[in-house]
Amino acid sequence: MSAPGPRPVRRIVDWVLGLTLIGVGIVGGFVPILQGWVFILAGLAVLSSHSRWARAILDRLKGYGRKLRTKVSERRNRD
Repeated sequence: MSAPGPRPVRRIVDWVLGLTLIGVGIVGGFVPILQGWVFILAGLAVLSSHSRWARAILDRLKGYGRKLRTKVSERRNRD
């Protein structure tokens, strides 16, 4: 039987990186220099391969982004 590969280590690194990015994003919401939402989205993207809740939140935000993009393009075409 072979030893497990880097998968457990990768999972731990992804969780630490994802939660760190989300934490920086939350702090960035209060600090005017940082764009917090960018870090939150990046953290959710990293965690989405390991967590159902992160995938669900990311998918919901993607849906909002698609709706917003559609509304903006409809307005541009109207004007």
